[in-house]
Amino acid sequence: MVGDSTRVRHWSRKKRVAVTAVVIAAWLLILLVGGRMFSQLNDLGTNDRVQFLPSSSESTQVNEVQDKFRQQGFIYAVAVFTFDEPLGERDPALIERAVRRIDPIEGVFTFNATPLIVAEDRVAAEMVIPLDSAGELDESVAALRAELGGAVSQASGVYVTGPAGFAADIIDAFSGIDGMLLLVALGAVFLILVVVYRSPLLPVLVLATSLAALCGSVIIVSGLARSGAILLAGQTQGILLILVVGATTNYALLYISRYVEELRRRESKWEATWAALKRSWQPILASGLTVIVALMVLLVSQLDSNRTLGPIASIGIVFALLASFTLLPALLLWAGRAAFWPRKVAAFSGADVTRADVLTGDGLWARLARLVAKRHRTVWIVTTLALVVMALGLTQLKADGSPSSEYVMGESQAREGLHVLAEHYPAGAGTPAIVLVDTERMLATTEAILAVPGVDSARITTLAGPAPITAAGVQTFAPGVGIPPAPLVIDDQVLLEVTLDDAADTLAAEKTVRELRSALDDVGDDILVGGQTAIDVDANAAAIVDRSLIVPLVLLCILGLLVLLLRSVVAPLLVVGSVALSYAAALGVSAIVFNVVFGFGGADPTVPLFAFVFLIALGVDYNIFLMTRAREESVIHGAREGVLRSLVFTGGVITSAGIVLAATFAALGVLPLLFMAQIAFIVAFGVLLDTFVVRTLLVPALAYDLGRRTWWPSALSRSESPAPSPEAVRPRERVSA
Repeated sequence: MVGDSTRVRHWSRKKRVAVTAVVIAAWLLILLVGGRMFSQLNDLGTNDRVQFLPSSSESTQVNEVQDKFRQQGFIYAVAVFTFDEPLGERDPALIERAVRRIDPIEGVFTFNATPLIVAEDRVAAEMVIPLDSAGELDESVAALRAELGGAVSQASGVYVTGPAGFAADIIDAFSGIDGMLLLVALGAVFLILVVVYRSPLLPVLVLATSLAALCGSVIIVSGLARSGAILLAGQTQGILLILVVGATTNYALLYISRYVEELRRRESKWEATWAALKRSWQPILASGLTVIVALMVLLVSQLDSNRTLGPIASIGIVFALLASFTLLPALLLWAGRAAFWPRKVAAFSGADVTRADVLTGDGLWARLARLVAKRHRTVWIVTTLALVVMALGLTQLKADGSPSSEYVMGESQAREGLHVLAEHYPAGAGTPAIVLVDTERMLATTEAILAVPGVDSARITTLAGPAPITAAGVQTFAPGVGIPPAPLVIDDQVLLEVTLDDAADTLAAEKTVRELRSALDDVGDDILVGGQTAIDVDANAAAIVDRSLIVPLVLLCILGLLVLLLRSVVAPLLVVGSVALSYAAALGVSAIVFNVVFGFGGADPTVPLFAFVFLIALGVDYNIFLMTRAREESVIHGAREGVLRSLVFTGGVITSAGIVLAATFAALGVLPLLFMAQIAFIVAFGVLLDTFVVRTLLVPALAYDLGRRTWWPSALSRSESPAPSPEAVRPRERVSA
């Protein structure tokens, strides 16, 4: 519906009604189809970190080969049992048989479990049980947990942990991500919109537009995921939902503010619609393109979880733009002035609301504009220093990885089981590091492994199962009894399992794996080290590289877009610099809050990256709204008065949009996932900081101080820019943006 041709403006009433009805009907169809597919989106996601690693990483290569040594297509659970009294000599065999005889559980293969391993204190025991990785893992683990409790009745505690246990806990945490998160986000947005507009109908129209945009994006994303064109991470679903709802609402607020202005000028709601689109499409489109460009830079990421987020979230923004340019204007055209009931939005004959002087009013934004005009240098210096002080908290940021056991917040049986294992076994038992080496260097490799600090022991995969190995060779199962089992050799390679002293998900274990790789490089640079800890090491390393590459690329791309949009070099530098400082301040404060208030053990390296992409792209949105209006006003009133008038006209809508966006991202905190909670806090706090400090004080004060130089090198920078007169005449009617 974007356009303003004379022919379109003079369509007959019948044609206008028909076009409006077609637009609404088309989006209603998208709502119905997308709504049905929405509930299925969660089934298409995956939370297996190894699937997102680069194919060149050691962990990926080991993961591809180790299936040959084990049952292919299986993920392993570690069943841990604790007892009040030490086990007798016959108890282990009885327990092992009881576990193998439990009723068949779909996707669980207890008959292929390893032998029961009793702890030295004999009050704990463990078994490794294979599960079908292609099945319903959460249901299989839940059934296994229930069955094991009845099978081993003498146990005082039964836990299912290991890779399968943690994967099931994560799946449970993500279950309900669709319904609960959407309800919380929409509920928060609805309440804010009711307060902002004091109207029962307008918030419904805005939320209907957001839902339609979300359903449209779900249709495309689901199709791509089903075809295998994209790999859908579980966390991406939540981000897509929040981003689409927040962005669509932001664009809707900007359009509505322009629509209200035009309704005050014109009796015809049709002409008001086209005039509002003409005045709002450019900043809305520029804002959407800014977010899309920032997201698409993620395509250079080494991690598939980051790389796929780019196109998936961009699809959401495209639908947010489409809905804002078509469905929302159609709904408002259908509702007319009744959409604002009980407010009255009447046309004032001959009123020119954009040229009316609003700087001498008694409203909040007029008072702020006068403060900026009077104390502009003090304002931008004080706000800059405040943001710099906040940014000092970056020195406390711990974003080099967090224990995977802390990924799920709240109750986690897998985490409890891991702690029990650490009490009775070497902490790394149950989740060993994996080493692949050729048979010729097997003993030399074993010697190098056992010499690494932090390594407890090593085992080799044999035809009879895992067997202890030393630098002298494979040991017998019982000293002096039987013949040593033959190693399982595939493609002239053997598989070694290395038990670490520290739990597999700790930073200490990651350090041991790095030292292990370094030691084995001396034996042969083609010896590969994988396993769960190595996956974390490789994922964190790739995320840190991504962060160093993507951050400057995003800044450069956004800067280039702003130069084209604002036809200036200085204004884009001012905008990007202020938003980058705001991001640093938000991250600094968040680091202190995470460490002191919440006591988090650390953050995933992707947390600052995701927060950066969202805060920079979305923070620039508000400055685009501000500066495009400032340019428009500067052409008429001069650069200094133009930025003040822009502050007054856009203050209400941008503040409302910022609060809405902060609320939608804060909704991510309802999910019991550390990554989501950290993203929710950083982005919500950063958006509020940008809304109330950067866009309200810092940018206007700097632009006012620079005057017409803000628009250099365009012609606007060479026009006279008189200071606004404090004796300016009050407007006949003030317009609230």
